[in-house]
Amino acid sequence: MTVTTLGGAGSDDGVATFSGILLLLPLLYLVVAKLGRRRATWPLLVAGVAVIFVLEGLELIAPAAVFTAIALVVLVWGAVDGQLRRSGVFRLQALGMLGFGALALIGLAVDPDLGRYAVAAGWFLHGVWDLVHLKRDKVVSRSFAEWCCVVDIVIAIELAIGF
Repeated sequence: MTVTTLGGAGSDDGVATFSGILLLLPLLYLVVAKLGRRRATWPLLVAGVAVIFVLEGLELIAPAAVFTAIALVVLVWGAVDGQLRRSGVFRLQALGMLGFGALALIGLAVDPDLGRYAVAAGWFLHGVWDLVHLKRDKVVSRSFAEWCCVVDIVIAIELAIGF
């Protein structure tokens, strides 16, 4: 999937779409960490992408709003069961969700020309995040971390140069 297939990086729609997808990436890590099931990585990605396409097609609610709400539910769940207070994998993923989520939401809140750079930074940094997880062989499936690292960095470059 390239920026050019989703309306262009500089357009309002392109930035909004890639902001929503950027929110999906750390959400996936967060949910997999909460469940403790690496095998759930690919099925959750497929479900997340399906949600994006359905919501984009229906134009009722932005995928970013849905993914933000899901992230808040998972974070509250982690806080209630004490997992968020303990140091460890879930806590680190929660911090990642907050950081990447902030970049995605900044991308939605500012002018699209500036927003695409915030979103590009988020995609690039998530590619680095994937690389670290690939090297440590933690949280998500190894094949996903490898694939996502490459895809994230390619999309970041396309966003930054404005395809």
